Amino acid sequence: MDFFNSASGRNITFVHPEYFIISGFIGIPNMKYYYVFLFFLYVISVLGNTAVMVVIYLDHNLKTPKYVAVFNLAFVDLLGSSALVPKVTDIFLFNHYNISYNDCLTFLFFCYTCLSMQALNLVALSYDRLVAIIYPLHYQVMVTHRFMFSLIASFWIIAIIAILTVVGLLTRLSFCKSVVINSYFCDHGQIYRLACNDYTPNDVIGRLLTFLFLYLPLIIILCSYICIGKALAKVATVQERVKALKTCAGHLSLVAIYFIPIMITFAMGAKIDPNFRIINLSLTSVLPPMLNPIIYVLQTHEIKVSMKRILKFRKQSKILVK
Repeated sequence: MDFFNSASGRNITFVHPEYFIISGFIGIPNMKYYYVFLFFLYVISVLGNTAVMVVIYLDHNLKTPKYVAVFNLAFVDLLGSSALVPKVTDIFLFNHYNISYNDCLTFLFFCYTCLSMQALNLVALSYDRLVAIIYPLHYQVMVTHRFMFSLIASFWIIAIIAILTVVGLLTRLSFCKSVVINSYFCDHGQIYRLACNDYTPNDVIGRLLTFLFLYLPLIIILCSYICIGKALAKVATVQERVKALKTCAGHLSLVAIYFIPIMITFAMGAKIDPNFRIINLSLTSVLPPMLNPIIYVLQTHEIKVSMKRILKFRKQSKILVK
């Protein structure tokens, strides 16, 4: 931390506020109902992602590299939703708009780490689909448990180090003017723009990580599906193409749900209405974690079979106990 509190060998005192104020929406009546709606989505997300994790953990048939990534996605969705929604509910439903400086940075760290991991996890799943469709005979060699665990662990390390860097750079900022954050959580961009000293490093790291955790994963995923499309067009029959695409349907749905709203927000830039921006980003933070387990249960045959097997076993166990 001394690195951020010194320059040219001299100690520098930064002015850190006691608290920030999360302003949320401006001028929209009855917004408390919206936050109740977000909490309702959160409850569904917790139940759904917990169910997916339990099914994968209990069923030995799902102990495959692909489901390592699916399990991690459910865990990230659960962690991210739990880091965001209860705090947002507390802020806006119970009028606790003040959040301490350290709590705000902690809030930011968990939210951004989980958002970053959601995008990176979709990259891991796209690689799994790419190898399964283009190199099916080499799948068990190219996508092993060790490889998938290493890939997921690497993503976690990258995301944690990157967001810790963001938090570290925020600690070198002085806040001598407004402490009102015009967002629904401790938004990085909204915070560093409140500083009264030079925030160029924060702006640079923000743009860099936007590319690293948003644009680059999307580019990789799109390239993987372009390769899949070319391979299917050359060697597969119509029936095989349809079958292969069905195996990708769940992943493509997750990609669309996660990236499209965010890309719309970034594409509109400064032209976007602040309230629309908050609604769009808040739904992007809550809807994918809620829909991901539903999509995988409906689109993935193995999980549906596994859930039916577990439920059937529990019913039989109750009957034997009686």
